Amino acid sequence: MRTAVQYYEDIGKLRNNVYVSGKKVGRHDPIFEKSLNVIRCTFNAVDDPDLRPLVVVKSEVDGREINRFNHTHRSVQDLLNKQEMTRKLCWKSGSCIQRCMGTDALNAVGVVSREIDEAKGTEYHKNFLVFLKHFQENDLIGNAAQTDVKGDRSKRPHEQEDLDLYLRVVEKRSDGIVVRGAKAHNTTGPYAEEIIVLPTRALTKEEGAWAVAFAIPADTEGIKLVCRVSSMRERKHLSAPGSEFGMSDSMTIFDDVFIPWERVFMCGEWEFGARMALLFANYHRHTYCGCKPAVTDIIMGLTALVADYNGIGKAPHVVDDISELMILAELVFAAGIAASVKGKESLSGIYEPAFIYSNAGRYIAGENIYHEYEILAKVAGGFPATIPFEDDWYSEETGDLLHKYIMRNPSVSAEDQHRLFRFISDYSCSAIAGVYQYAGVHGGGSPIMEKIGIRTNYDLELRKKIAKNLAGIKS
Repeated sequence: MRTAVQYYEDIGKLRNNVYVSGKKVGRHDPIFEKSLNVIRCTFNAVDDPDLRPLVVVKSEVDGREINRFNHTHRSVQDLLNKQEMTRKLCWKSGSCIQRCMGTDALNAVGVVSREIDEAKGTEYHKNFLVFLKHFQENDLIGNAAQTDVKGDRSKRPHEQEDLDLYLRVVEKRSDGIVVRGAKAHNTTGPYAEEIIVLPTRALTKEEGAWAVAFAIPADTEGIKLVCRVSSMRERKHLSAPGSEFGMSDSMTIFDDVFIPWERVFMCGEWEFGARMALLFANYHRHTYCGCKPAVTDIIMGLTALVADYNGIGKAPHVVDDISELMILAELVFAAGIAASVKGKESLSGIYEPAFIYSNAGRYIAGENIYHEYEILAKVAGGFPATIPFEDDWYSEETGDLLHKYIMRNPSVSAEDQHRLFRFISDYSCSAIAGVYQYAGVHGGGSPIMEKIGIRTNYDLELRKKIAKNLAGIKS
């Protein structure tokens, strides 16, 4: 397993194909530093005695110790451990731990490549196992590139005016394929080492060119990573662990990129497009049942703390609001536990979480993210939105006055009250707070997609039979 320092050195060796604000930048550009701190957490956790039992696991390939982020789930316990690991790591980073994207893509490709081989006599799973060995031996960071830009949403891939609006194969050669298109919302894009590409939707027999999955180094010729970066506001005086993190993602453009056959896991098998797309979603929604409760934990802690500082910690409406946050956090986490415990082994030996429960958990999380921030805003009051700039608190003319007038609970120092309100401001009113809130709705699929997935896979007829039986209806 690598250290965070070794990982940082390695990404500096990649070809420069990252763009931010119209400029080509290196992966060591300071703009990515806070985002990289999140990834560092996943490496540093190996040496944390409390986290190591969750993070370190034996490889299913060769039995060596590896980071769980590079592992395919081989038991119900693996699914449970992945979920708990995610929650605890997100407590440290303050939000998305990011590296789960590659994990969830690995597992989906591992399952479906084996199923394609079984049905079609291909050798995609053999390719996958070679790639998995490489991924584990080098302790790599993966970027899951699934969501196509999609163009006109009323039209299918083969009906688009520009056929590249869903990533597709434009040429098949004896040594590989050439792909063209773009994938959006790719968390870890600028600092991932491998891009794992999956289909984004169900496909028809006319859409074999769009039924493609593969893995390719992130600096491959023809790939452009056009990136957006968000991070916590810079601190000049009040340094704090929670202010040292950020998030970056990319629109990943494939401009006639060559993929060797040994890196291809699906090519033309349109019947499996929906299976791979939905399975990645299932794994990622199961991951959300770990990370989203962690976000609720943080919002809950901030709400309870600011209530105490404001002197209203025991007010009935505050107690009621905090109780609601407790219920939301544990309902989502419980859905993930149910998805794990009811998980099933696939042909590949990789375990899948139970679809209904992972989607139900993700739906509850997505539908309530803004409500959770609303609870924090109600209890905190308006000050997080209007708190003066940090320098004003250290000005000779205004500093002492600001510290005087921030006082609420006399047993809490002015500095600690300032620290809390500044972090609440960062966590709920800043640019990255807006990203967190949108990600809470759309990451892993919007709530409407979980609804569709649940009703498509739910046995409603059984419930009708139950009702008929109780009502005495024989027909």
